[in-house]
This record gives sequence, structure tokens and C-alpha cells, in this order.
Amino acid sequence: MRHLECFVAVAEESHFGRAATRLGMAQPPLSQRIQRLERELGVRLFERTSRQVTITEAGRLLLAEARELLARSESFLATARRVRDGETGLLRAALPPDLSGETVAALLADFGRRHDGLELELHELPTAQQLARLAAHELDVGVVHHPCDVSGLELGPVLRRELGVLLPRSAGAAGFDAVPLVALAGHDLILFPRAAAPALYDDLLTTCARGGFTPAAVRHGQGASFVRGLVLSTGAVALCPRDTLPPPPEGGEPDVVWRPLTGGAPALRHSAAWSRGRGDAAVHAFAEAATHALRTTAGATPDVPTRPLHLRPASEWWL
Repeated sequence: MRHLECFVAVAEESHFGRAATRLGMAQPPLSQRIQRLERELGVRLFERTSRQVTITEAGRLLLAEARELLARSESFLATARRVRDGETGLLRAALPPDLSGETVAALLADFGRRHDGLELELHELPTAQQLARLAAHELDVGVVHHPCDVSGLELGPVLRRELGVLLPRSAGAAGFDAVPLVALAGHDLILFPRAAAPALYDDLLTTCARGGFTPAAVRHGQGASFVRGLVLSTGAVALCPRDTLPPPPEGGEPDVVWRPLTGGAPALRHSAAWSRGRGDAAVHAFAEAATHALRTTAGATPDVPTRPLHLRPASEWWL
């Protein structure tokens, strides 16, 4: 496998020196490994000159399979580590608090079909706590909010859930079919506590400010009933996806309404995440089940970000 790592590194860098630096080894042993691999395979992988290294046609044909074998080896090693650490048959996973019951149920049912018999230890954790546990290897896989610090992580597909506004039925903006952010001026805003996902919190406030809504105050709440109570008692508004709406009171008209937002509306962006090199078959099955559940029950759509997933130096909201 080390020979294949060397082959892929040289193919991607087109330079023995850069490939050696990437692999943390000297250049002569790298050249010797490539030569041994060529002898074992019976094909020439690279054309070498004093100035450049060019992959051959045979090398191009083998490169995709080499990458696939390396990916399989990483999964194999991750499983071996789980056996070594006494974690066989147990997957430690986490979901954020804002997922609906329908999404959680769909995820668990799908995962159960993919890995029947595997014990799942599921936690409800905000992004910040998931990242800390992933870094400490106390969690195998989670579903995190972006933006966040993704260094050292591998990610599943990034999905987007559009946010709307939850507001009292008596509010003026409740009469709109779709609400521009600027129409929320004068209302307090209810958000999750900042410590749960600091970068996302700042990002949402920045998006609101760009749209003309700077809340008079920010109140904190997460549970659907608690947020509904704050909306009713304080006249504040909350940002939430349609799939997490609180249930209406029995036998009566809803006292709060949800409306989509217009004009650069904010959104939640999720993906499954796990520590680099520690993703085995169970981790990938959970990531696929989470992606499928978000798309089918929460209306999440693939996100093509207009900016990178990494954190900005500071949020504009706080400048």
C-alpha cells in the first residue's frame, strides 16, 4: 500500500521532490519505491526527464484503481482500530438538535437496513460539541453545521435547508406570502445559543444585517415549544426550516405562522463528518443514511457553495 501511496503522490504532483515532501520522505527512497512497483507490475508508470515527470498511459489507467485501493485500505485500517479499541459492533454518532423527529426516524430506519445488528449509540449534540468529540476520538461520525472548522475531517455531501421566519399571527409581516428580511425590523430575534455553533450564529446575524434586519435584541432558545413560547410572549421572531415547525394547538387556529424569506435569505448547511482516516463501512453507511433522510424528509438540497467551507477570519457582524 505504501508503494501505491507513492505512485498516487507522484502522479498528482508530477514531481518527485514535491511528492516526497508530501509523503514526509526523502526523494531517493521514493524513486526506488516507484521503480520496484514498476518492476512488480511489469509496466512503466512514468516518463522521467531531468525537468519533468509525466505519467504514462498505463499509469493513467492504473491511477483510479490505485486510489480506490487506498480508500479501501483506510476503511480496513479504521475497522481494525475499532477492533483494537474494543469498539466492534458499536457506532458512536451524533445529530444536531434542529433535526425534526421525522428526519431522525428516517435516518435510523435507513441505517438499520444498511447495518442490521450494529449497535448505534446516538447523541443529540450541537456542532461545537461534535467537533470536540471527533477530535478526541470519542465520536465516530456526526452531522455538523457549516461553516465550522473542518480541519482533520472528511465530509459527506453538503446539503442546504432554507430558513423561514416563525412569527406571531398578529405581526404585520404575517400577512405576506414571503417575508423580506427588512420587514422584520423592530422585532427581537430568537437563535440557538452561540456556543452551540459560533460561526453559524455569526453567519446568520451577518446575513440578516445584509438584508436590512438588525434585531433589537437576540434571545436564545432551541426546543420547539420553548421557541414558540418566546414568539408568543415577546413578539420576537425565530429563524427555522419548515420541517421543524412546532405543532399547532389542539382544536384551534395556529397562533404562530411560518413564512419563507426573500432577498438573500439565510440557510442551514449540513454534512456528515468524521475524522480523516477513521471512516469505515459503518461510518459511511451512517453518512449516507443521514444524507438520504435530510433530502427526503427535510427538503434539503445539494449545496454548491459560493464561498469555501472554511471559516472566515471574523464575522462581519462583529466588526
